[in-house]
Amino acid sequence: MKKLFATIACTALLSMGLATAAFAQNDAPASTPSEEPKTEAVAQDQINKEEPAKDNLVQENGATEENFHQALKRKFIEGGADFMAIIALLLIIGLALCLERIIYLSLCDIDQDGFLRKIEDALNRGDIEKAKAIARDTRGPVASIAYQALLRIDQGPDVVERSIVSYGSVQGGLLEKNLSWITLFIAIAPSLGFLGTVVGMVMAFDNIQKVGDISPTVVAGGMKVALITTIGGLIVALILQLFYNYILNKVESHLNKMEDASVSLMDMIIKHNIRHNINLSK
Repeated sequence: MKKLFATIACTALLSMGLATAAFAQNDAPASTPSEEPKTEAVAQDQINKEEPAKDNLVQENGATEENFHQALKRKFIEGGADFMAIIALLLIIGLALCLERIIYLSLCDIDQDGFLRKIEDALNRGDIEKAKAIARDTRGPVASIAYQALLRIDQGPDVVERSIVSYGSVQGGLLEKNLSWITLFIAIAPSLGFLGTVVGMVMAFDNIQKVGDISPTVVAGGMKVALITTIGGLIVALILQLFYNYILNKVESHLNKMEDASVSLMDMIIKHNIRHNINLSK
């Protein structure tokens, strides 16, 4: 029963709504022929006004897209060509050093397991010269350490171990070459930005003193120009910091591989010396 009453009520409401809409349409005054031209004229005027506005908006958007590099150049000049030029130079030199380190570390990557397997096979056959040739013809710090160790294989395990440790330190220094310069640029770039900000603030206060009025326009303009150098310095530091962390991760990976290879190489040399001594005793 409840569903029946609800259905009847909904039908009644819909019927009343349709009847009210039809009555309103019948009672609506008909537009006279004299009013129609006026309405069309007003609509045409609105269209004519909207079209120039749309054209201006399109032109402004096009100008914004075309003048992006000009706006960037203007901001560079507003921040002070002297400070911004130094910050840009730090970015260029820092990226060049980062690229050099990335290429060098990438070239140091070798198949370490395959390399050590070849060395071990040569030592098992007693062919030390072959093992030296394999280490000499292979690039990377692991191969260099192995070559220095094989040169002193006849001098005993202690001498070989000292050679591995000493030359490992040398190779570690080569892996970390120029990283101190990158960290220096990361620290200097924000400092130069802050220095440019301070200089810009002093110049802004000088302008306020000359004008004799602390107007928002003068203060805001000086603050904007002063803060541009800080933004530039922070952006340079962030970019170089990302590259520095990537390079540091690769350096740590190579150092771990060097330590692992050194232990394996010492085991091979000790086994070779034991076999050599046994053969001599026989």
